Amino acid sequence: MCGIVGYIGSRPAVPILLGGLKRLEYRGYDSAGIAVGNGSVGVFKQKGSVGALEVALQASSSMLGDATMGIGHTRWATHGDPSDRNSHPHTSMDGSIALIHNGIIENYSALRTELRSQGFEFASDTDSEVLVHLIDSIWSSCPELSMEEAVRKALHHVDGAYGICVISGRDPQRIVVARKGSPLVIGLGDGEFFIASDAAPIVEHTKKVVYLSDGEMAVVTRDGYHVKTVGNEAREKSVTELDFDLEEIEKGGFEHFMLKEIFEQPVTMQEVMRGRVRHEDGFVRLGGIEDYLDRIRDARRIVICACGTSWHAGLIGEYLLEEFARIPVEVDYASEFRYRNPILDEHDVVIVISQSGETADTLAALRLAKEKGALVVGICNVVGSTIARETHCGMYTHAGPEIGVASTKAFTAQVIVLYLLSLVLSKDRSLSRHDISLYLRELGEVPEKVSRILELNDQILEIAREYVDSRNCLYLGRGYNFPVALEGALKLKEISYIHAEGYPAAEMKHGPIALIDKDMPVVFIAPQDATHGKILSNVEEVRSRKGRVIAVANEGDEEIARLADHVIYIPSAAAPVTPLLNVIPLQMLSYHIATLRGCNVDRPRNLAKSVTVE
Repeated sequence: MCGIVGYIGSRPAVPILLGGLKRLEYRGYDSAGIAVGNGSVGVFKQKGSVGALEVALQASSSMLGDATMGIGHTRWATHGDPSDRNSHPHTSMDGSIALIHNGIIENYSALRTELRSQGFEFASDTDSEVLVHLIDSIWSSCPELSMEEAVRKALHHVDGAYGICVISGRDPQRIVVARKGSPLVIGLGDGEFFIASDAAPIVEHTKKVVYLSDGEMAVVTRDGYHVKTVGNEAREKSVTELDFDLEEIEKGGFEHFMLKEIFEQPVTMQEVMRGRVRHEDGFVRLGGIEDYLDRIRDARRIVICACGTSWHAGLIGEYLLEEFARIPVEVDYASEFRYRNPILDEHDVVIVISQSGETADTLAALRLAKEKGALVVGICNVVGSTIARETHCGMYTHAGPEIGVASTKAFTAQVIVLYLLSLVLSKDRSLSRHDISLYLRELGEVPEKVSRILELNDQILEIAREYVDSRNCLYLGRGYNFPVALEGALKLKEISYIHAEGYPAAEMKHGPIALIDKDMPVVFIAPQDATHGKILSNVEEVRSRKGRVIAVANEGDEEIARLADHVIYIPSAAAPVTPLLNVIPLQMLSYHIATLRGCNVDRPRNLAKSVTVE
């Protein structure tokens, strides 16, 4: 949640901060602000977009052009409504200290009470403001302290998650940063340094970065940086080279990032398989887990933990792993897993899935699983992320940066990784090399089939026009495509704000059928597989109650055309790869309905890309 950016160097800071915030708006877009240091601290913030802040800054004082150090923030509201007063940065009462914060301070109420008793006044409703006053209280009582020490001592009083940047007119040549549960990365330039909550605003300036780990702080000056723990232990950090280019986080001529990312999927699917698969002879290699393959194969069971779209990928993974590898699988919401006492030991494998690699609940599930002795395998998209660093082993999805808040290409990449994992685990266990080769050939044909589905864009747009005013929608699927129904419903509600639910088609009669009338569109995922006849019966049940039917069906299926109001025909495929095909028209349908309703699909209300708070 929220976006952080910072700069210290010799160039004007404001254009760099604003450019960085624009690249981070997918992390939060309720309000935005910057603080710059030029002997004193100047703070400029307001409700609304970064663009609105940029316009407001044009009328601000000349000190902006001279400032060569500053911090910026774009907010996803947690405590306090989106407003000017709740925008970051927050400042000390005398204005000499400015702070930006991602995360949640869980004991903010007690700290606020204590600080008020000391005479501190609060200008916002946020938990974040507590931190800047706490730093001020400690520093003012011991003026001989450095800013780094004042921040360190303040953090010892804090419970919760944070990623912070602090600047001060009392110590105007440095930025102090710290993280616990909320990511921070430092970009290394030539006599200049960049700070951000992810690499998106850094890559246009440098590809050399250092990722802070939980419990670490850094002091950044124009001459360099040093990293210590909050406990004051020095840390040596390795430098990572970013693996993507600026062009990958641009829209590339598309109206929205989401549409671009939908259309990128034929390429991203190939990237997931590149170097891992030889389709012709059934060869699969997953280098990131090679040293642990025997332990994974011998697992008593596999538990998959994830949130949101990644949880839906995990459900498909359950079908794949049980069918191919014959290992029992459970799929848990990470947010529920972390708050119960799961039965785990060294005989279990826990797979955690997250696009960002920073999802707070998934990280908590990871750490709980490690405490209980389970082997933890990560599947994530962001190189150097916390999940990538803290799991025993894992696999990157190689989907490239995903900027749209509603996940599309990351989902299909996760499913492919789970497909490959299932085949690797099946070797010498349940499938022959010939069988594996056949399944890999099916997978190898998917990118071209997805390209053909994307050619249906105009047809899907016309279908969307008929349902733009719907208030509810039901998605139904069976087997491998039940999780696709869940994902299709999630996409629609995320970006169009239409209430939608996904169900196993057979469960329609156990409640949802009561909702069906002439105003209820029902989306059926209806491949010509073993469940096809049952799906047709479900369609008949909807029609008899005047429901409108949209079917995603295989080319040549004439029976479904007789029953459905609209049919989106897609290529046929083996059942285990059908989720990769069937989800594409559902992504497109959601996109077009949302844009026709005037919704901002890249920045849906109340959502942010990376959920780093509970």
